[in-house]
Amino acid sequence: MSSSAAILVTGGAGYIGSHTVDLLIRRGFNPVVVDNLSKGYRHNVSPERLHVFDVADTRRLAALMTELKVEAVIHFAAFIAVGESVGEPEVYFRNNIGGTLSLVEAMRRAGVTRLVFSSSAAVYGTPERVPVAEDAPFAPVSPYGESKATVERILGWLDRCRGLRSIALRYFNACGASPDARLGEEHVPETHLIPLVLRAVRTGAPVTIFGRDYPTPDGTCIRDYIHVCDLAEAHVAALEALLNGASSGAFNVGTGAGHSVLEVLRAAEEVTGSRIPHRFGERRAGDPPVLVADSSRLQRTFGWRPRYTSLVDIVATAWEFEKRRQ
Repeated sequence: MSSSAAILVTGGAGYIGSHTVDLLIRRGFNPVVVDNLSKGYRHNVSPERLHVFDVADTRRLAALMTELKVEAVIHFAAFIAVGESVGEPEVYFRNNIGGTLSLVEAMRRAGVTRLVFSSSAAVYGTPERVPVAEDAPFAPVSPYGESKATVERILGWLDRCRGLRSIALRYFNACGASPDARLGEEHVPETHLIPLVLRAVRTGAPVTIFGRDYPTPDGTCIRDYIHVCDLAEAHVAALEALLNGASSGAFNVGTGAGHSVLEVLRAAEEVTGSRIPHRFGERRAGDPPVLVADSSRLQRTFGWRPRYTSLVDIVATAWEFEKRRQ
């Protein structure tokens, strides 16, 4: 398979999608981006690669894939805010599940049979054991998590019934920014911890830490923070595996190391040289005390390894992006 293959990237103007598009270009692929720009940004993708429409437009998707001879798809396009999904479950099911159904139908019409799916650790809910392995049961505690679990089930059936080969990547807490500070987190509203902490430095407004009575060493939640560039590497590794004939599968993507919210604050203070203004709030419903990945299956299968294993280094890339945004 030629490395110059055309690869459709849905949601490629968003946070993780744009980093993956950037890596695909550097690896010699020809990424084609479809994004409705409801969450992504035009400035994240060069104009000649960007097609602005919704993945719900099945006919247009199929025509584009046929015209450009797309050989595989990386599917990021989705709504991702857990709290919002609880308030608007119908919107999340329509967009995340309905949008994927439109995509796979377009793929069927265009004869495209390989898909990398952006899944989430949210499919596990509050796991019984950590680190979490891929054989842990699906037990989502939000419509967002349910939407990802449902798509994974659908893809399993499409493998059996249609020969659509897919790899689902269940990632944990995506964070950080590109080393050149050109790409980073720009969610509106922002819900991720590290950019919220860094904005507290810039604005002086305290960041809220939800819960200080968890059964963890410092009482705050522990999460596995995986750098966005390492996530991009995992997507390209999965893509290359599918192009080389790999079977369908699901893989966790994380570092295998957990850090508490207060440890993130301390790392940010080290990076910025400033005290992080913060206050404590009540626990959020559905927040597990500890969520850490066992990504050994991914490492064994694809030879993938996280390059960013230092929390300070991860926060430093996010800080450079935050300063550039100012």
